[in-house]
Amino acid sequence: MPIEDVAGAVKDLVDEGKVLRWGLSEMGPNTLRRAHAELPVSAVQNEYSMLWCGPEQGLLALCEELGIGFVPFRPLGYGFLTGAVDMVTSFAPGDFRASTSRMDPENRQANLALIDLLTSWAVRKNAAPGQIALAWLLAQGPSIVPIPGTTQMPHMLEIAGATALDFARDELAELSRDVAAIKVQGARMPPVVSAWSDVEAPPRA
Repeated sequence: MPIEDVAGAVKDLVDEGKVLRWGLSEMGPNTLRRAHAELPVSAVQNEYSMLWCGPEQGLLALCEELGIGFVPFRPLGYGFLTGAVDMVTSFAPGDFRASTSRMDPENRQANLALIDLLTSWAVRKNAAPGQIALAWLLAQGPSIVPIPGTTQMPHMLEIAGATALDFARDELAELSRDVAAIKVQGARMPPVVSAWSDVEAPPRA
């Protein structure tokens, strides 16, 4: 369905007082521009973390240009960036991570370089690895609001503690440079999901 038609339907709901804000998820930049032109978009929700930096290829800049908030989901890579996953970790049946190739043994071994980096910074900043990963995300821009998930109170308190971490300008540049130097191996989604993700909405006929 053309995104203009979707935005138009939402606009009708806004006019009726039934909707205050609206957002998009996993869309391409062109779709976002077209949607925003029809009805200003409040927020975009896309995967973004040290494990997946795809939004840095233009989407973050576009959101900043248009004044759109950016909400990273999976900011801790389903727990990977907390250091909870290593080479002996096994996943339960149905666990999403088991179906992503970046968790295959040969790829996981390479991707653990991120954990080594986070662990070294955790020592340096007297923090937990996951807090470093979240604080780095928060430092990418004032409109970025990560949405980590947990079912355990200790993890929630640890997550909240990331907001107390600050990086000096040279520290942030150093950390970002080191993150960029690590080439994450494997796909972020199973093939069946990747087939529809990041696809531009068709234009109006």
